[in-house]
Parts: sequence; structure tokens; C-alpha cells
Amino acid sequence: MRVNLDRVRELDRQDPLATFKERFALPEGVLYLDGNSLGAQPLAARDAVAETLDQWRDELIKGWNQGWFDAPERLGNRLAPVLGAGEGEVIVTDNITLNIFKLLGYIIGQRDEGRGVVLSEGGNFPTDGYIAQGFSRFGGHEHRFLPEGAPLEAHLDGVDVVVLSQVNYRTGALRDMAAVTRQVHAHGAEIIWDLAHSAGALPVDLNGCGARYAVGCTYKYLNGGPGAPAFLYVQRDHQDGGWQPLSGWHGHAAPFDFEADYAPAGDITRFRTGTHSALTYRALEASLDMWQDVDLQALRTKSLAMSELFRDCLADLLESYGITDITPAAGERGSQVSLVDTENGFAIVQALIARGVIGDYREPGLMRFGFTPLYLSFEDVWQAAGHFREVLETGEYRESRFNVRGAVT
Repeated sequence: MRVNLDRVRELDRQDPLATFKERFALPEGVLYLDGNSLGAQPLAARDAVAETLDQWRDELIKGWNQGWFDAPERLGNRLAPVLGAGEGEVIVTDNITLNIFKLLGYIIGQRDEGRGVVLSEGGNFPTDGYIAQGFSRFGGHEHRFLPEGAPLEAHLDGVDVVVLSQVNYRTGALRDMAAVTRQVHAHGAEIIWDLAHSAGALPVDLNGCGARYAVGCTYKYLNGGPGAPAFLYVQRDHQDGGWQPLSGWHGHAAPFDFEADYAPAGDITRFRTGTHSALTYRALEASLDMWQDVDLQALRTKSLAMSELFRDCLADLLESYGITDITPAAGERGSQVSLVDTENGFAIVQALIARGVIGDYREPGLMRFGFTPLYLSFEDVWQAAGHFREVLETGEYRESRFNVRGAVT
């Protein structure tokens, strides 16, 4: 469908989030639709890291008492409103993989008559399943996969802990967190929510949905930078249930007493492990400062409108080129469009990247396009769709240079 540019520019004029784009450092000539893999750099991040480098130079070890040491809790409290959590319920620490391991051990360790069964979802991002398998193998527990697309209800019998993503990384399908949480709790099990593709992409309401445990990353929609630390959420009433298995010294009740025996802190701090990087935390903090100004409902409205615009611009074209749009309907998706072409998907994405339209490819045949409302305009989306159309209509993607695996991704 040919979408009128005047209509697109009017959407930008009416956009309440339009000025946020000025807060990002974006490469000239690039249309970045891969924020669901790595977010763009906030302008404030460079100065924040430089200031921390200066602090390291000038203050040396004293920096740990000048904001470095308490960064996991401080940043957790900055992030909590974005997740619908309360103060003292979120900590920024480690990565998603380690945080899932911690929560699995913490939850199962509290179950006196635990069945020792962990259920993770087939078709989810692999690390969640890998760490669930590793934890189960190490602890002598049983791991099961929820078959992709299968009803959860039929697979909950005998399960202790379920690990699910709120937004599927491949399709963008959005789960009803409140309904699924109630369903799992009704079976006497606990659920760990993976928010990697929802935190910063849409409003999340952990407290309102009755969620007790969650993890997520900060380098995608939250723009914390490559390798930015992940976060872990535990509802306040469930923070004093025993040890988490990665009992490092920063999670000790009195870490600087250097006692021989471990005693977990009485709050969210017990989920810390060891020393973190002050530099990566400071880059993330610069982004989280910006997020205090974001209207999450406006973010969601713009996200859905942008992804729908992209689909509208290509709707008349995809079928004739053998491309399937597997994107869920507006109220049932996160902030991405997912298209499948098992024969030419890789080449199409490479041809787009060569034009400065950065999307994402995943085997087999999946082309993912993330829509990040803070630094994308509607005209950016319209232009990206125009490049997609030209790549198909000119046959540009058939050039041999775009079919060589190992090319730019």
C-alpha cells in the first residue's frame, strides 16, 4: 500500500515523544530498526562514562563510596516505575542467564515438598532454556519444555517453576501477564517472567499482575549499552525466603565484616553476587535518567502506530514475493514486526543493511524489525519501508554479495 507522506509527517507533528530523538547519538544516514537487539546510544551516556573515568582517575578506590557500590540498588529503584514495581523490588545486576539461575535456586530451595520440575518454553530465546537445563542437571531436578504453541494449562501438573517470556523474541507475541500468573499460581507453581523484549517497549505492571519474580535486560529498548547489566525483580513479600545459589559477597548481610559463613541480606540485595563495572552502570544510569521523563502509555501508542505503518506500507507486496507476515495483532504484540522468508530472508536483510536500514535476521528465514519510539520518527519508518519495497522490486537482494553468510549482520 502506498502511504501518503503528508499523512506520515502529520503523525510526527502530533507525536508527544518527538523531542526524545534529540537525546540520542544516531549515525548519519542510518534508519535503525534493531533496537530490539541493541538500543541506540543516549547522548548523555558518553559524558556519564567520561565522568566516571575521571572519578576513577582522581578518586581511585574512594569511588566505591561515591556511588559505585550502591549502583545496583539505586538503578533498580530508577528502573522500578518502568516495570510497575515498587522501591526496593528491583536490582540491576549480572545478566539474564545468571539471574534466572539465581531465581530457580531461590524458589526451589523454599519448597519443602518440591517436585523439582522446571518448565521452560520451546521457541523462546535459547538462553532461558539452556540455563534451566543446566540448573536442573546440576541440582538433580527435572527439566521440561512447553512445546511451542501448546496450551500452558496442559503442562503444569507437577511443575515447581515456569520460565516464560512476556514477549516472544521471534514473533513478538505478547502474553497476558496477569492471567498467566494467576494460572501458574493456581497450580501451586511459581513463574519467572523474562521481560527482555517488553521492558522499555511497553508498559509493564509487575505488581498489578501479581508477579513475584522477573528478569530482564537493559541493553535493548532501555538503551543501556552493549553488555549493560540485567535486572532482577522479587516482590517485596517474597524477598526473605532463603539463599539464592550464587551467594557472592555483595549479597551478604554484612559484606565488609568478612565473616567466614554466608548470611544473605534481608532484602533485594541478597541477589547481588560480586563486583560490578562502574562504567557500564554509569552508562545505563544516564539512560534511566531520561526514562523518568517518558510517558509509557504514549510510548505504547506510538510503538503500535509505527509497526502498523510499516506493515501498511508493505501489505500489498509481501505475498507476491513469498514473504509471510507473522506479526500478531496490535493488542497482542510487543514492539516489532516479524516477517518470514526462508529462501531469501537473509539476503533481504543484508541488502537493507547495505542501504543503511538496520534490521535483524534469525534462522530460519526470520526478519525482525524493532520499533523504538524514543528515537524513531514516523517518517523514518516510512522511509525504511520504502527501501524494503525497492530491495524487492529491483531484485537487489539477489546479488551474490547478499547471500554469503558471515556478511554484515
